[in-house]
Amino acid sequence: MHLHFQKSQCGRMLQLPRRTLPGMLLKNLHATSASKAAVDNLGWVPAENRVEVSRILDLCKRASRAWDSPLLTDFLSPSVMADAMTAISGLADVKGVSWGGYPQAERCRLLLGREELMDIIQENPAEASKVAALELKGNFLFDPATHPDFLGAILGTGVVRGKVGDILVQGESGAQIMVDSELIEHFEDTLTQVRTVPVKVRAIPLQEINAPPPRVQTMSSTEASLRLDSLASAGFRLSRQKMADLVKANNVRVNWRPVTKPSVELQQGDIISCTGKGRLEIKEINTTKKGKFAVEMVRFV
Repeated sequence: MHLHFQKSQCGRMLQLPRRTLPGMLLKNLHATSASKAAVDNLGWVPAENRVEVSRILDLCKRASRAWDSPLLTDFLSPSVMADAMTAISGLADVKGVSWGGYPQAERCRLLLGREELMDIIQENPAEASKVAALELKGNFLFDPATHPDFLGAILGTGVVRGKVGDILVQGESGAQIMVDSELIEHFEDTLTQVRTVPVKVRAIPLQEINAPPPRVQTMSSTEASLRLDSLASAGFRLSRQKMADLVKANNVRVNWRPVTKPSVELQQGDIISCTGKGRLEIKEINTTKKGKFAVEMVRFV
């Protein structure tokens, strides 16, 4: 498969009548039986992602036979997306485009279809992706709400996690939330409060999404090795021992996958995320005349 990702996950969207939708929300709308054999063949995928990646591969097979419209997954986490990218990279006749509502979205939907179809869709994936933006407006001055508060309120309406994308908290005024466009009416009817604060819910155009630009720091470092603890300590400005402790405590991921060995070697393009510290991308690695490594990094804070 020739896979194209514009930035940044599986079950086909169900076309349900709106009057029957609320009663179905307690079920996982993207549930598709994955055979035990198919899951076992993905032994290299972390256990928590294996069933979902298997579903994506099953969707790819069906997408290769679809000529008129792409097949669509739910919103996928970055770790599932990374494993899916690896799993489908060797397939043919199918192309993927991801979209989460805005360019830097982390949780995205994956559109899958034949290459000639996806070449057209990738120019403007917004409509085909069925991603909608909701504005939750309320006065949170005296009872501030966080990302988990908004997520909990949404899931409390009976919607599964896969139907919800990124949540952009807008300070004291509320939040903007990416959701499956088929659930707009449901949220307008059922989502009335977050914490103790009454909220008004309305769909807004994707052009009105207020995503803060990422804050980045560029830095250079010369290191004797490309070990995770060495480069991450330089990028996050921590001692190497502290970084090693964070790795061993399962607080560090490389390319969205958990890593517990500080000795893991990194390469150009790798992304390191550390709980509470943000993300670090290895932009460029060059070897110096003395045999060391000159590393260019970008930290997202």
